[in-house]
Amino acid sequence: MWKKLIHSNIGAAVLNMAVAYLVWMLSRVGFFMENWSTFAPYMSWTLFWSMLHGALVFDTSALLYVNSLYLVLMLLPLHIKERDGFHKGLKWLFVVSNAVGIASNLMDAVYFQYTGRRSTVSVFSEFANEGNITSIILTEFIRHWYLVVLFIALVYLLWRCYTKPRLEVYRFGFQYYISQAIALLVMIPLAIVGIRGSVTAGTRPMTISNANQFVNRPVESSVVLNTPFSMIRSIGKKPFVTPDYMSHEQMEAIYSPVHNHPVTDGGRKGKNVVILIVESMGKEYIGYFNRTMDGGRYKGFMPFIDTLLSKSYSFAYSYANGRISMDAMPSILSGLPMMVEPFFLTPASLNDVDGISSILGREGYSSAFFHGGHNISMGFSAYAHSIGYQRYYGLDEYCQSPKYGGMDDFDGKWAIWDEPFLQFTLDNIEEMHQPFLATIFTASSHHPYDVPEQYRDSLKDEGGQPIHKCVRYTDLALRRFFERASRESWYQNTIFVLVADHTNQATHDVYKTDLGLYSIPIIFFTPDGQLEPTHDRATIAQQTDITPTLLHLLAYDKPYLAFGDDLLDGSKEPGDSWAFNYNAGIYQLVKGDVMLQFDGEKTTAAYRFKTDPLLKENLVGKLPKQQEMELFLKAVIQQYMSRMNENRLLPNR
Repeated sequence: MWKKLIHSNIGAAVLNMAVAYLVWMLSRVGFFMENWSTFAPYMSWTLFWSMLHGALVFDTSALLYVNSLYLVLMLLPLHIKERDGFHKGLKWLFVVSNAVGIASNLMDAVYFQYTGRRSTVSVFSEFANEGNITSIILTEFIRHWYLVVLFIALVYLLWRCYTKPRLEVYRFGFQYYISQAIALLVMIPLAIVGIRGSVTAGTRPMTISNANQFVNRPVESSVVLNTPFSMIRSIGKKPFVTPDYMSHEQMEAIYSPVHNHPVTDGGRKGKNVVILIVESMGKEYIGYFNRTMDGGRYKGFMPFIDTLLSKSYSFAYSYANGRISMDAMPSILSGLPMMVEPFFLTPASLNDVDGISSILGREGYSSAFFHGGHNISMGFSAYAHSIGYQRYYGLDEYCQSPKYGGMDDFDGKWAIWDEPFLQFTLDNIEEMHQPFLATIFTASSHHPYDVPEQYRDSLKDEGGQPIHKCVRYTDLALRRFFERASRESWYQNTIFVLVADHTNQATHDVYKTDLGLYSIPIIFFTPDGQLEPTHDRATIAQQTDITPTLLHLLAYDKPYLAFGDDLLDGSKEPGDSWAFNYNAGIYQLVKGDVMLQFDGEKTTAAYRFKTDPLLKENLVGKLPKQQEMELFLKAVIQQYMSRMNENRLLPNR
């Protein structure tokens, strides 16, 4: 009887699903091992068992999604399907379907290092305009050959261990139809429960954010999740859902992004502005911010930036609002942080929106955006146009210049090398009428972590991370940019802002925490001394503060909208400053000396990040300001969601 059951369609389906569970779990082990330094230091047995529980829950859901057609065809009560050719086809369906799931898990093991989360369906839009993706993937196949070997081994295991029903066990009569029909009818409600993640009536199907209940830190939710689940559950989902935390009046009283009474004290109209968004320039790479680390021996890899910081206004606590380049532009240039999905990739990107360029354009500024990548790369040109940049200079314009090397200066993957492109940028800035706004997005300190051939001997890997030689090269390119700019007539009348788009590879534990993953420099430099050189240890800064602060420096006195603050507003206490980020369903608020994590319904963690930089002691429920911070964060979220959904991203709406 047992042999009959094992070799029946029902038994074969159960055994094959068990193999799929095993193979998917092994792909998760590969994900964990590839990102060992992010997860291993925080592991405990309690966390391990909780993660395992969560992993089984999410794998059950994904496996049922991926194998639903296979299971239905296997259990369909029609004896005419019981043929050898039909079951050979089912084997291919089963193996190929699960191989795609395994491949996505292992590919995300690499991509996770840049995003800090499992990929959602928006990843296809993110790279829709990139012509180099095949090249990038092939490069990663070579660099991570061991993951390719693991993939082949897991697919072989699926193929080799596949159980095919033995047709001789069947007598195609009443018993066959009853058993197959009952199995199919039982499977349907079980599959619904497995996909939903709960047997409780009235509960919502689990989503990506539910993974946080099994972990201590949001970044760890990626171990619990699997990529097919994240992809499937994000298809067709509305990214912005307006919560009903409070009344409109209460929300407006607690927080409003509309700056109705801009501060102009100390501002000077008509100054030029240059915003340098430096690819992957995390704080960890800059010695100025790390004097006390490793007994003072950690010097960093950007000596020019160290020198510039000694003449600039900077912040000990400054953060990115997102983890990818797409998140940076709206944050820096429009005061719109990333929440749930990159703004570029949502329907809200069609809303009426202002930016520093459109605001200054109405004040008579000329403006240009410079990025050495393909002109449609990352959607930068479309966004630059939508917020009022008058000119866009990309790879096409660079290659049209006879002064430079054209595609010989292309890095082979993403963009023109920083050094020649920054010089090309200066050529074009010199032709702009003043006052001007020039925004530059560098590209060389980026995967696949290469430098121009002439520097490969002098710029070696230092400190254990491949990106270190790249940030040294970008530092060199920035030095030459400023050396030449300092000789120009417009230099003394210019405000320079240097900010990273996001962080990248980290070595030190403090930069691997949920907060450290967003730790970037924000630097204001005024050659004429308008800003006194200061390293502000009291104020918390974020990318969305850049536009309000620039408008203060330019004495702009009209209302505008930004989910950030004027960092020079003397009427506010340093404790009022704040920063926001979002990752894997968790909203993070940094204010005062507390970092609070909120899952949309309740606070899940609170840390005194200044005295506990590794975020080891969760003080949720023990801090007097927790309720006040949670209410403030709810108001920020509700403002953001409602304004996105109602097209109210201008100050008069």
